[in-house]
Amino acid sequence: WAYLALAAVFNVRPIRRLLVTSWAMKLMQGFMPKISETERVALDAGVVWIEKDLFSGKPDFKKLLKEPYPHLTREEQNFLNGPVERLCSLVDDWKVYQSKELPSEAWDLLKKEKFFGMIIPKEYGGLAFSALAHSEVIMKLAGRSLPLCITAMVPNSLGPAELLIHYGTAEQKKRLLPRLAAGEEIPCFALTEPQAGSDAAAMQANGVLFKGDDGKLYVRLNWNKRWITLASISTLLGLAFKLKDPDNLLGKGPDVGITCALIPSHTKGVVVGRRHDPLGVPFYNCPTQGHDVVVPVDCIVGGIEGAGKGWKMLMECLAAGRGISLPGQSTGTAKLATRVASAHASIRKQFGVPIGHFEGIEEPLARIGGFNYLLEAARRLTCGALDKGIKPPVITAMAKYNSTELARRVIVDTMDIMGGQGISRGPRNLLAHHYMASPISITVEGANIMTRTLIIFGQGALRAHPYAYKEVAAVKKGDLKEFDRNFFGHIGHVVENLFRSSLLSVTRGWLAGSPVGGPLGTYYRKLSWVSASFAIMADLAMGVLGGTLKFREKITGRFADILSWMYYGFAVLRRYEAEGRKKEDLPFVHYCAQYALHQIQNAFDGIYENLDAPKGFGWVFSGPIRWWSHLNTLGDEAEDKISHRIAHLIQKDGEQRDRMTEGIYYPQGEGEALRRIEIAFKAVKAAEETEKKVRKAIKEKKLRKDRIANLIEEALQKGIISQVEAANLKKSEDLRRDAITVDDFSQDEFLGRKVEVVAKSA
Repeated sequence: WAYLALAAVFNVRPIRRLLVTSWAMKLMQGFMPKISETERVALDAGVVWIEKDLFSGKPDFKKLLKEPYPHLTREEQNFLNGPVERLCSLVDDWKVYQSKELPSEAWDLLKKEKFFGMIIPKEYGGLAFSALAHSEVIMKLAGRSLPLCITAMVPNSLGPAELLIHYGTAEQKKRLLPRLAAGEEIPCFALTEPQAGSDAAAMQANGVLFKGDDGKLYVRLNWNKRWITLASISTLLGLAFKLKDPDNLLGKGPDVGITCALIPSHTKGVVVGRRHDPLGVPFYNCPTQGHDVVVPVDCIVGGIEGAGKGWKMLMECLAAGRGISLPGQSTGTAKLATRVASAHASIRKQFGVPIGHFEGIEEPLARIGGFNYLLEAARRLTCGALDKGIKPPVITAMAKYNSTELARRVIVDTMDIMGGQGISRGPRNLLAHHYMASPISITVEGANIMTRTLIIFGQGALRAHPYAYKEVAAVKKGDLKEFDRNFFGHIGHVVENLFRSSLLSVTRGWLAGSPVGGPLGTYYRKLSWVSASFAIMADLAMGVLGGTLKFREKITGRFADILSWMYYGFAVLRRYEAEGRKKEDLPFVHYCAQYALHQIQNAFDGIYENLDAPKGFGWVFSGPIRWWSHLNTLGDEAEDKISHRIAHLIQKDGEQRDRMTEGIYYPQGEGEALRRIEIAFKAVKAAEETEKKVRKAIKEKKLRKDRIANLIEEALQKGIISQVEAANLKKSEDLRRDAITVDDFSQDEFLGRKVEVVAKSA
């Protein structure tokens, strides 16, 4: 009878709702996180994608491997081979930093070839490029000059064009989009303020709606914005502000909400023209103010219908933009760094040996090569979703955060390898400016600390979880039936993942399926194990900490790391399959997959040690579970033999190295730094066998012990090397010396003084 009674309570839904669910719902009302209107809008922006599978505890990797891996159209490739190449050839990065501006020829080409209209539909004169093509353009420009890259990037990211395409009225689109595409309007978008950076909802910029003497509606605006790219040279200023309607002219009440408007920069009261100095990187980053700026209500994006919908617009646009621009820039930086670091490690000698042969150099070289492979994998996978029409805010937040952090690590490692050559600025230095600029990409489009600790898991926990957000929504609506359905679905989800996680942990993932055989199957099984453990721990954290979880940012940051590295680990496996399972790439795949699992292991350990379980149960996580985690680890970082292999491969001249760095700009002009180091690299590699002959002769005491360059003639005379070999070796040594030369300046040149040359008569 007891069994039948319990069965009735939990299986007869009307009884269950009356006796169990109603009480659970009341309990959750005081326990669940408080979600503000701005948070709700952010949560509702975009859609979920792969993160839902990773959050489920049981990802279907066979299905996920069918996700698109995009490629460029012929038109897009022609644009990269034509206008993008020409644009890069017009810009000398060192001269840009000295003059603090792009050359006029570059500006003309940017406008003529519609670089500012990459995302604008063709019907309005734009290029209508895919997310991948957009990303490829940014990637190539990043390898040439970051000020150039940023200038082309920003109008195609969050800004007037993006807002108009999705939310503008037909009249606004017809009037403004063709002018933006042709570069006749230079756009900017003003969002951040002194008191509202990451917390954009705290903005003070305001607009007051009023009726003019002509009976038409106007808005009187006041603002103080900063860090607005292109503002000082803009002709069309996008503005986010809080709209007030004291006379209720729109019938929406006195506080209409955050609104976006497009304002001609020449409008009376608009202040532009001043610039910030972002770490010396000479792109236009500026403040702007508005003092009693009066504009017609038609300036609101979407017209009157768009009033109060600005926050939704911004969140949805960011959901896409975060996955394109900065991941593209970061990948371009990593590809350039891979090319330069590997060449330098082969050219530069210490103790008579190329520094790339030292294990101390191999370690950062392997990270550079591995992260380069990883960044490209995630970039393409993310662009595939965006080109499919999906805007997954959690995934794009992961892409922005992790790509910029990985690129920063790549640049630091490259600077360590370059040594004195890396810190000596001048026309020969290809990476110092990237090092200087790396904190900028960390800061913009949502500061990385906030993105990791609040967005990735904060949004992911509710959006990607199969039940959590539905439960919260049901409680808010007071819908008992909906809550009952999801609450008990959630319980079943927890029980299933608890058993699945335990079994996969005990068997180290071997009970999970894999869509591929061989050694890579282990990574799919381990990611399934991770997903199950992540799902149960996420539920446990939400259950234990409730609404306080969003303030426990150290915990949420670790959950974000697990979710991120599941995605990045899968991206690597997806790339390997999509590119035809090239066996020579396996060291990169192993390195990246093992790195991802190691990062996940560290994050789990941090959660186990610091999760506040109910009183008396904390020791279970910090004791037995953490002990078991250490004993039954997901994996360690790649072995030395794998990092040795990667360091060797990227120092090998050939198809694989070219393919790994495909998409960056290779200048052809005399004196170009990248061309110089590449020619030296190829010459050194071509002379390696000859150099080995000379070294062998030294070891056998057929030649005296001296520098190779000093022994060429003697080796030739003694018949150790041929005439051709001697010429090639001499050429390689000359090019080696030239490649490791750093720039120097006279005192006047260093201080930027113009030196007049006076011709003397005979």
